[in-house]
Amino acid sequence: MNDPRLKSPAVARNRQPILEVLQNVLPVRARVLEVASGSGEHAVYLAGARPGWAWQPSDPNPRALASIDAWREGTGQPNLAAPIRLDVTDHDSWPKGSFEAIVAINLIHISPWAVSEALMASAGDSLVPGGVLYLYGPFRRDGQHTAPSNEAFDADLRARDPRWGIRDLTAVTAEAERCGLGLERVVAMPANNLSVVFRRA
Repeated sequence: MNDPRLKSPAVARNRQPILEVLQNVLPVRARVLEVASGSGEHAVYLAGARPGWAWQPSDPNPRALASIDAWREGTGQPNLAAPIRLDVTDHDSWPKGSFEAIVAINLIHISPWAVSEALMASAGDSLVPGGVLYLYGPFRRDGQHTAPSNEAFDADLRARDPRWGIRDLTAVTAEAERCGLGLERVVAMPANNLSVVFRRA
């Protein structure tokens, strides 16, 4: 029988640094919506580290949903909900209710800019006042790549899909501000990535 659990080598490198940032910006008890959860490994690790976080994973891809479910079943974590199908650009597919945090790890550079716009708009609607939108991944700063490896990665992304690419932090921040989300902090992370924390007014 094939194991439906997907595995990403990068998760082992970045999950603990991501947890440390989230611990600094989220309350001990929080409802968290993770968009584009992918394999589900981050969801399992982060929910397992903080039992007070009610973690809702999601993804639009059926294979990812099956992987998340398989990882979840192997843990028995009561604060890790069953994954839901969520297309970020389809506002009607967003779960009802509000959240203290929305988490998007390695999403906005591997998707069209319209996904970033939709993410910001729905975060502005779904976050409680003071709630956090957390983004993780590579970013350009002031129009420049932060490392040669990021520049090469950006070229590879755009070759795969011209609508993809590493976003400039200034443009991302401007879009967030239009949706009532203020930039709170930027934290350097492993492999030339950033943690970017926005907070709803």
